[in-house]
Amino acid sequence: MSLPSDPALTLALFCRVVDNYGDIGICWRLARQLQREHGILVTLWVDDLPSFRRICPEVDPGAALQQISGVTVRHWTTQDGEFTQADIADIVIEFFACDIPPGYIAAMAQCEPRPVWFNLEGLTAEEWVEGCHTLPSSHPRLPLTKYFFFPGFTAKTGGLMREAVLDDERRQFQSDAGAMAAFLGQFGVTAQDMASTKVSLFCYPHAPVAALFGAWQGGAQAITCLVPEGVATEAVDAFLGSASRPGAAATRGALTVRVLPFVPQPDYDRLLWACDLNFVRGEDSFVRAQWAGRPFIWHIYPQDENLHHKKLRAFLQRHAAGLDSLSALSLCWNGATQDEPDPAPLWPAFDAALPALHARADEWQRQMLANGDLTSNLLNFAASLRSSRPG
Repeated sequence: MSLPSDPALTLALFCRVVDNYGDIGICWRLARQLQREHGILVTLWVDDLPSFRRICPEVDPGAALQQISGVTVRHWTTQDGEFTQADIADIVIEFFACDIPPGYIAAMAQCEPRPVWFNLEGLTAEEWVEGCHTLPSSHPRLPLTKYFFFPGFTAKTGGLMREAVLDDERRQFQSDAGAMAAFLGQFGVTAQDMASTKVSLFCYPHAPVAALFGAWQGGAQAITCLVPEGVATEAVDAFLGSASRPGAAATRGALTVRVLPFVPQPDYDRLLWACDLNFVRGEDSFVRAQWAGRPFIWHIYPQDENLHHKKLRAFLQRHAAGLDSLSALSLCWNGATQDEPDPAPLWPAFDAALPALHARADEWQRQMLANGDLTSNLLNFAASLRSSRPG
């Protein structure tokens, strides 16, 4: 019997929220997919419930223990605590090298058989990942082995997270103009806005948003920019001439800016599907933009010594080869050029290339589909580890 069909299988997923919504966004998608598609009994340990609530309104930020969509959610408040073998899951995942409680690890070592232990790493297109994917690491003192599992963009990695029904749902939604208009209409998007170029904007505060707004405002093509509350507040407030609260909107020249509330994850997917171009950030929205089948610009999470620029270039080498306007705007957006970031001079060439970028988005999606989905790949690897154990 394969591991994913085992009805008694349990899994603990530990998440520390560093990037406000990306970390918990990834872990929540993973937890739900494990439960819905594979019947795994999932416990999600997360340290920041208020951030979790922004993408999942059902979360009670004051609850130490709660059940949401079939997933047990525990508020992870301390590294202390004693655990018994009965507390330990069959599979233990620490997201992005977060340190799980020492007491939990000690109890893992007492289990027989011992749990499969993963460090689910961050997404990167760098070539070294292929050599590190699924590598074991022995605990220095305890009889435990942890395995590194890397998402990625090739068959030699874990692939990208994707629910089984996602592509069918997207195609159905994008083929229904009425459904897209109705969905965006709840945010105040008008028929006139629907006829414009629709752009979603999700970025970190240091993005050169004001300069991009200036290019859009003075352009010939009508653009409607949809911005979640709290994103690029300085530039959005200046454009609106008032505080950027959900429902606020203004039109200046060719640009209309509308402020949206933060929406649950399924609605964020629909927002990406309904727009012609998506600006995304971090890892979670970055991956979802790739499954949207639309052109996108990635604002990568900043790292010391500009290490993120190396990761950005590695991705662009895979995704944007031969698409100079996409590479140029992406590098500028991330401050990865020698000049002061100013996307305005780059926008006309990028805008002219949008048809080619749509074609590339479709092609890229087909390539990523061929790698399978991360959750199934992870469970299949866990099954191989479990079946290879003696006894």
